[in-house]
Amino acid sequence: MLPDLTQYLENIRSDARLGYSDDTGVMSELEAHIEDKLQELTEAGLTEEEAVRTCLSQMGNTRSIARQIYEAYSQGTWKQAILASMPHFLFGLLFALNWWQYPGWLSIVLVLIIATTAYGWYHGKPAWVFSWLGYSMLPVVVVGLMLLYLPRGWSLLALPIYFPLALWWLIHVIIMTTKRDWLFSSLMLLPVPIVIGWFLAISPSGKFTEDSLERIYYFAPWIGLSFMALALTISVFIRLRQRWLRVGLLAASGLATLSLIVYYATGRLNSLAFLGPVMVEWGVLLFPLLLERRFRNSRIRSLRRGNTHGTSIIPTA
Repeated sequence: MLPDLTQYLENIRSDARLGYSDDTGVMSELEAHIEDKLQELTEAGLTEEEAVRTCLSQMGNTRSIARQIYEAYSQGTWKQAILASMPHFLFGLLFALNWWQYPGWLSIVLVLIIATTAYGWYHGKPAWVFSWLGYSMLPVVVVGLMLLYLPRGWSLLALPIYFPLALWWLIHVIIMTTKRDWLFSSLMLLPVPIVIGWFLAISPSGKFTEDSLERIYYFAPWIGLSFMALALTISVFIRLRQRWLRVGLLAASGLATLSLIVYYATGRLNSLAFLGPVMVEWGVLLFPLLLERRFRNSRIRSLRRGNTHGTSIIPTA
């Protein structure tokens, strides 16, 4: 395959961000269409390179084609929207009904989340699985918090081992998710600034005390409301077709939820406590985007090197 044609198809595949179930069929159909077009052009007397240039010119801009493909295949069904919003709804329910204080209910929810995440991850990684994936990280966070309460000697021994392993695992998950679509990585991390915001509201000192438990009881309805708002956000996200609307929805939802947290925790919105979660939110949105661009540039360089001695896509008689 000629380098220009390879690059053209790779740009479309990268920008279209198709799911695993759609990618092969859509790209095969597109390649078949290009092959037919090239066959017509060469039979009309054009050379191979002239046929490729003419074909790509007639096909149009790769981003325009990728956007049309994305909007045609990105919209999820109502079933997928409900599945994607379910983990947020479950956590909202735990706090709205004050079930968070019962280890049995917490264990049931965590087991359900981990099992559902594993099922979705090993069955094609559909769009709905990424919101579940974010909550599957909670056991790792809980373990880290528990290590803080160990005797000082054990804590100093365990934390230097735990944090590098936890950070490596988190980055590994983010990388795998970003390779599918950076928006799904942001979707997975969306609860993180919300959780941090409520944690700071409940335990400003960073440690749980008796006062912290009382504050959980006080804030429980609002904590439940914030997770319910996330559930609604995710269901709308899955149903949207336009990518720019999805980006705007995640940004607006995160900012609105953080505003609710800070307002009900401090009574005002000009608190410095607002700055930390907001910075985390922007990191959640921008870090996967920057990571994806780095992967894409690396892939493009690899393709350019690998196709120096490429073969022709034009069928021979």
